[in-house]
Amino acid sequence: MAPEEVTITVRLIRSFEHRNFKPIVYHGVNLDQTVKEFIVFLKQDVPLRTSLPPPFRNYKYDTLKIIHQAHKSKINEYHRSQENGMRTNELVLSLEDDDRLLLKEDSTLKAAGIASETEIAFFCEEDYKNYKANPISSW
Repeated sequence: MAPEEVTITVRLIRSFEHRNFKPIVYHGVNLDQTVKEFIVFLKQDVPLRTSLPPPFRNYKYDTLKIIHQAHKSKINEYHRSQENGMRTNELVLSLEDDDRLLLKEDSTLKAAGIASETEIAFFCEEDYKNYKANPISSW
């Protein structure tokens, strides 16, 4: 059986505070590879992308988190979050549902919930934890 290949968007997040990010679209992503294998691929591919400014190419990315899954309702998530008093209007990445949306390295992309047209964030876990502890944006 041939591996399932999809198109996904990876949002490179350079700074949470400054809302500094760049999206890259990847076609033909094999969902049978592990999250760790995909991270290794991204760490090799991103520095070679001359269309990206050097600060994005040379950053210490190490973590993936699902931002949006195609054909899933964001409206229901929004209403649920408003009822629970949560902030989901983060422009770069939601700080909620880490247990469900952060990708575990030993999982396959498919098992982690990645499907065609999924958008995922690629960022530095340390930066994310610092921002989550003090989510103040600078403009």
